[in-house]
This record gives sequence, C-alpha cells and structure tokens, in this order.
Amino acid sequence: MQGPARGAFALPGILIHMRVPRLYLPTPLTVGATVALDESAFNHAVKVLRLKPGAALILFDGAGSAFGATLVGAGKRDAWARVNEVLSGAAESPLRVVLAQGVARGDKMDYILQKAVELGVAAIQPLFTERGGVALAGERWARKVRHWRGIVVGACEQCGRDRLPEVREPLPLAEWLGQLREPGLLLLLDPLAERSLRGLERSGGAVTLLIGAEGGLSPAEIAQSRAAGFVGVRLGPRVLRTETAGVAALAAVQALWGDWD
Repeated sequence: MQGPARGAFALPGILIHMRVPRLYLPTPLTVGATVALDESAFNHAVKVLRLKPGAALILFDGAGSAFGATLVGAGKRDAWARVNEVLSGAAESPLRVVLAQGVARGDKMDYILQKAVELGVAAIQPLFTERGGVALAGERWARKVRHWRGIVVGACEQCGRDRLPEVREPLPLAEWLGQLREPGLLLLLDPLAERSLRGLERSGGAVTLLIGAEGGLSPAEIAQSRAAGFVGVRLGPRVLRTETAGVAALAAVQALWGDWD
C-alpha cells in the first residue's frame, strides 16, 4: 500500500478524504475472522478516536501483513473487528539499516525512535556510552524499553509500516562491538572524519549506523569502534546533535541506497 490509506465521503461539490485508522494487533489475522482488539488498540480506536461500529480500520500484525477490517462491536471495555481483505504493502525499505544509538537523555530517545521508524530503520540498538550520563537500573530500564517499543508501534501506525522495527535490549558499547554479527557496511558518525557518505561504496548487506549520545563518543570508544570494522564518516561541515545525527544519516542512506527516489 503506497502512502496512508484513506477513505472518502462527499459533501455537495466537495470530496473530503479521511485517513483510515491503522491499529497494531499482535495476533494471527485471517480474512473472514472476527478478532478482539487488545487494550492498546481498543483505547486508541474507541476511547481516543471514538469510532463506532461500521468504521473502517486497517489492522497490521507487526510481521509485515496488513488487513482491511471493519469495527463490528464496541463496549465499555472491549471491541471487535471483522477482517475483510489482505492489503498489499509497499512501505518497507529494501535497505536494511540498523541504528546503534547512544542512549540520550530525557525525551530525545523518543524523538530519535519515532523519526527512525518513519525513515525506514529495521532495528534500533540502544547503547550505553561513556558520555551518555543516563542512570537507570533494573525495572526502570525494563519500563523504559517497553516505552520505547510503544513509541515504535505508534510510529508504525502513523507512517504506514506493517513490520515493527526491533528495539533491542540496551548494551554497553564495548559488549555490543564484541558480538557484532550483522554483515554489511559499518559506519561511525564522526564530525572529525575525512570521508563522506558519497565517497563510500556499498557491496550489499545491511548498513549499521553508530551514533554517540550527547557529547559524542570518547576517543577510546572511537578507537574501539574502528578496530571492530567501523568506518568514520561525516555528514557535513556542521556538528549535529545526537537527536539530529541519526535522522540525518538515515535520510542520507535512504537517498543513496534505499527507497528515496
């Protein structure tokens, strides 16, 4: 499906388009079935959008499939939808991009995740770095990761993606570098690097983008990353904030090697 799905209704002399709500439903979906909306989908459809029976929906399973559906019943605590048809999707980039992001403070990570999803990222690896300065532990980290995954779901609902990008468990940078298994091009964003994206050749595989938190990576971390096979690149003459760097890099690699025409 190209672009956001839309329905339409007519007023005298005017055609008004309405965006069909997209809901993530992590359950097997088959044409002809009636499925119960989970708590998140129910809250969004019934409590937020105030949809009534008969409303058109798009349900997607997060694994790459989407279905046209109709809301057939809604109560105070639950709702049901009938699955009508399979929809063809065209929102996934042919370029697999992994964003390895130093954990940023405050709500900057929410912004990074949301925009990364819109720009076609396949997976996000949060990293603990020397200059990150984020102090959480135990259950607080578990809640944070659940929150991030919710951000990804909402971004997929908005931008038309049917496959949920993976949000991996946070790891220290050194530990992650020691277990790298993703073949492809390994890029380290470094404002002091001499090479640019335009000067690189890509032979295939994924593109992994490594970005530090506020203050960037330390000299020792840059050396560790280069020893692990990362190539330093700069995006231009200006120093970018961590919440800007990932967005800019994703847009650039999609324009060079992905699905940006």
